Amino acid sequence: MNRLSGGSIGSAASASEYRVCSNCRKVLRQEKRIRVSQPLTRGPSAFIPENEVMQANGLNERTNLLVEEYSTSGRLDNITQVMSLHAQYLESFLRSQFYMLRMDGPLPLPYRHYIAIMAAARHQCSYLINMHVDEFLKTGGIAEWLNGLEYIPQRLKNLNEINKLLAHRPWLITKEHIQKLVKTGENNWSLPELVHAVVLLAHYHALASFVFGSGINPERDPHTSNGFRLIAVNNFCVCDLANDNNIENTSLTSSSFGFADSLSELEALMERMKRLQEEKEEEEASQEEMATRFEKEKKESLLVVTGAFDDEIVSLSDVSRYIEDPGFGYKDFARRGEEHLPTFRAQDYTWENHGFSLVNRLYSDIGHLLDEKFRMVYNLTYNTMASHEGVDTTMLRRALFNYVHCMFGIRYDDYDYGEVNQLLERSLKVYIKTVTCYPERTTKRMYDSYWRQFKHSEKVHVNLLLMEARVQAELLYALRAITRHLT
Repeated sequence: MNRLSGGSIGSAASASEYRVCSNCRKVLRQEKRIRVSQPLTRGPSAFIPENEVMQANGLNERTNLLVEEYSTSGRLDNITQVMSLHAQYLESFLRSQFYMLRMDGPLPLPYRHYIAIMAAARHQCSYLINMHVDEFLKTGGIAEWLNGLEYIPQRLKNLNEINKLLAHRPWLITKEHIQKLVKTGENNWSLPELVHAVVLLAHYHALASFVFGSGINPERDPHTSNGFRLIAVNNFCVCDLANDNNIENTSLTSSSFGFADSLSELEALMERMKRLQEEKEEEEASQEEMATRFEKEKKESLLVVTGAFDDEIVSLSDVSRYIEDPGFGYKDFARRGEEHLPTFRAQDYTWENHGFSLVNRLYSDIGHLLDEKFRMVYNLTYNTMASHEGVDTTMLRRALFNYVHCMFGIRYDDYDYGEVNQLLERSLKVYIKTVTCYPERTTKRMYDSYWRQFKHSEKVHVNLLLMEARVQAELLYALRAITRHLT
């Protein structure tokens, strides 16, 4: 007979009222209602002062109009508030996301939201999961599916492998993966459906990067009173709160760098940009030298360590039900060297010449919307760097975008990867790798540690660049595999 807190459970029926937390092994009641306090940090982000975001939103009525037109949730959520620091980009983002989720397309609406949940779960992004659980139910999704992958149709289950590979090691995707999904049979995917699914997976993997990289806070419940809300939970333990990305540790927020240090850091960066521009005009490196520099940068990117972590990531119980093989990640490749990261020559399969036309042909108009978003974030500039105005930041934006692609093995023949080392300091590289490859590990300390004199809006721009570079990298690998399947 089991003994729990001095009382006994005398039958199978009463025993079923309890469960053991898989994380801390504490015995818990199955059904209970608990009070959860609102986050101590106010505003949409744990990293960015609320007044900075609110100021931007107050000045920008256009954001509210965009939300009315394109928001699927019907409210101004925290992601949108932070993105509204760049209203031009926000419009492209909301339009493409609305199209994927709500407009005519190959997949039924509940499928779209469930795929978003599966993608967000690869990075334990409970913010996005909660958002799409609500949307899934509102669009007629079957509630039982939310109990986990064993309750969903086989054809959705079949997406697990490509979801896992796209999220962590997209270079492993082959035409055989595509053939397996589209082969004839009752659970097969048509190519248009598969392209729609791949676009959603890439979008939500990268959006999880933005959520963690920008410290997006959980949504505040409008029905809350006195700073508390009551929630009914089946799989909740207080140890889950300790894993909350938004619980701030004051010891992590302090910086050992003074004002003068960060000022000289900014001046040094501007000086390096100027020198690189001058060297470029004088003499270009040979193709052999450029290839060597790429391989060196690719190898070094694998050695960028993002902190002391255990070998296995512990999945939160409410997230793990949506994923298979939770231990699979980018880190396995970097640490164990199981396979060599191959080089994908961008010129052999480009977004502009190959990916765009394929995706547009199989999923009408999405190519145009994605292309507009890529161009918007890549060319977005206010010609400022911190307090300096009239600065051409093209070189810096390109270094950020290309460094993400470099970590995924994608090389541009016409780019000198020596610039990455010159322009991106180590703390920024650690931040980029964390946000891009394992965003759930991002901390406020990492966010605060780079570009200390820059505005928060400039750091949000960095996150937008990282997000779109990641979307494009995943799509290039998936669309190349689809092209090979077709030829």
